[in-house]
Amino acid sequence: MKRLTVRIYGVVQGVGFRVFAQSEARRLALSGYVRNCADGSVEAVAEGDDALLEEFLASLRRGPFGARVDRVETSYTAATGEFNDFVIRR
Repeated sequence: MKRLTVRIYGVVQGVGFRVFAQSEARRLALSGYVRNCADGSVEAVAEGDDALLEEFLASLRRGPFGARVDRVETSYTAATGEFNDFVIRR
């Protein structure tokens, strides 16, 4: 298992991006969180199987209807197992 940290830039706030990310993560049985950042980007942290994380990342690169993803930054680290679910943080 790995941890994926993603920062998504573009038109990603006010378009349902966090709900979309949560839905995709739960569908893939990933744990972690998604949150809006003060600079207008969205951050997601997810833990799970490598292949499922890649599928999640592909979904985030597309985003929901109404979003425009301009840039995605990613990093991978070892999973910590600290999450039980995938939640939206405020």
